[in-house]
Amino acid sequence: MSPLTPFEGRRIRAAVIGTGAIARGSHLPALAELAEEGETEVVAAVDIDATAVEEFCTAGGIPHAYTDLDRMLREQRPDLVTICTPPTLHREQSIAALRAGAWVWCEKPPVPTLADYAAVEAEEGVENGPYSSIVFQHRFGSGTRHVSRLLAEGALGRPLVAHCQTTWYRDTAYYSVPWRGRWATEGGGPAMGHGIHQMDLMLDLLGPWSEVRAMAARLVHDVETEDVSTALVRFANGTMATIVNSVLSPDEVSRIRIDCERATVELTHLYGHSNANWHITPAAGVPGEEADTWRDFGPDVPSSHLEQLRELVASMRAGERPRSSGADGRTSLELVAALYKSAFTDATVKAGEIGPGDPFYTAMHGNAPGWAPAATAPAVGEEVPV
Repeated sequence: MSPLTPFEGRRIRAAVIGTGAIARGSHLPALAELAEEGETEVVAAVDIDATAVEEFCTAGGIPHAYTDLDRMLREQRPDLVTICTPPTLHREQSIAALRAGAWVWCEKPPVPTLADYAAVEAEEGVENGPYSSIVFQHRFGSGTRHVSRLLAEGALGRPLVAHCQTTWYRDTAYYSVPWRGRWATEGGGPAMGHGIHQMDLMLDLLGPWSEVRAMAARLVHDVETEDVSTALVRFANGTMATIVNSVLSPDEVSRIRIDCERATVELTHLYGHSNANWHITPAAGVPGEEADTWRDFGPDVPSSHLEQLRELVASMRAGERPRSSGADGRTSLELVAALYKSAFTDATVKAGEIGPGDPFYTAMHGNAPGWAPAATAPAVGEEVPV
């Protein structure tokens, strides 16, 4: 008989950190749904705004409201902490939760830099957790699961050409929030804060990348970061891909397209997808009966925080590392860092190139002239370490 896991026979005690829109609209509803299924209970919430956290707890039926994270961790000893705060706080809050023995589910972008990610990883348990995972909900749901299986089994043939597009629109009012558009607090522009979802899904479908060549610009907004970027990516399996990330696009769309030897797979949506958002076009000569099986996605399970949380809770009960954690969670952040390094240094960046000692390891702007905040940017003619 196998030994009991720490959560055997009881609900997982969860706490929500940050009570803004993403907590109210996504995290709390997902936790409430799993509470209905007997899996979780929300025991506390934390926010620096005492009124906001009290209102959040009253509306959600949460028994304990706090303005001090450390005190909440000491007194409530949650099993799971969901982090819904701005990116600059993610490292400190993730580490505090892990040290208190809580598993972490943290909103994207995970942390501002690869060095921060490594610091969080260092606090994880060696075996059976606790682990820290990132909210990449687009990986989850029936559509992604079906297409992943088709690609893994080779049913569609080799993937050859791909396109990853996050073309959204954000006006000046969006950037009036003080922490947005700044390297220190947001970690990056649309590549980091918006397009990372589609890039993560593309990586989940196609596997590791090998090199990237990119450009970035500020075309409209008066911010430190970029407001548009493009990239060419070569994958380890040979697939060639293009990436576009923008907050300048009135006709908003999120799209992934993969052209394989025997079919094209395309996902078109905005902030989440269901089976109906996926389309498979067979190549000439593919038998109709076979193509029909490709188009049968089964029962519709939309991508959502709920689907990822459900899998995370199952991993907790099994004492297993969840998806979107560790090396698996880091891969998208590594691609973003490489995109920025390529764009800001006008060079091709290889996978695994950015590590300790590289300026892009500790800051996504890499202290590049014209991109780093004025206080840290090297003077004209000053050598930039690589």
